[in-house]
Amino acid sequence: MKTPITHLLYLHGFRSSPQSAKARQMAAHMATHHPDVQWWCPQLPPSPRAAMDLLLQGIAGWPQASMAVVGSSLGGFYATHVAERTACRAVLINPAVDPARDLAKYIGEQTSWHDPAERFYFLPEYVGELHTLACGTLTQPARYLPIIAKGDEVLDWREMHARYAASQPLLLEGGDHALSDFEVHLPRILAFLGLV
Repeated sequence: MKTPITHLLYLHGFRSSPQSAKARQMAAHMATHHPDVQWWCPQLPPSPRAAMDLLLQGIAGWPQASMAVVGSSLGGFYATHVAERTACRAVLINPAVDPARDLAKYIGEQTSWHDPAERFYFLPEYVGELHTLACGTLTQPARYLPIIAKGDEVLDWREMHARYAASQPLLLEGGDHALSDFEVHLPRILAFLGLV
């Protein structure tokens, strides 16, 4: 039985927000079943450096032994950085492996998935910031629960699987990038976090 976490950080993906279906489902579950766990799902700024500064400042007072992070897509890349910095547990949902490469084609004005009226600029220097945040080999692969959908239409599941192979990923047949059946996997995630 894993020690239950007391603090949980949720990180959304590129062009996403705390309004994503997964973030809202997880927030609702935590509020209903684990109201004693401190929950934080911030809106991340477009700059990767600014995003990481925000996160590290926000969790500076958190107990590293009983905190965890959940990240989706680009949020999974950020979650890996946070987990390597803090030695906390991490759940990664279709995590971006090389966002510096993948997001280079998105330089310019972008819209938010959940509010197309909301626009932001992805600047050329953000690609370098992503390079800076990249981590090498995972120091403690058992601290990670990667959930990877073979049906991901955005990222290559083989690349994700190779990156996190030592963590024994949960490899899903089919599925999609958003992990639309997220609630099906919630019990596995909660068990990994010691919240059963």
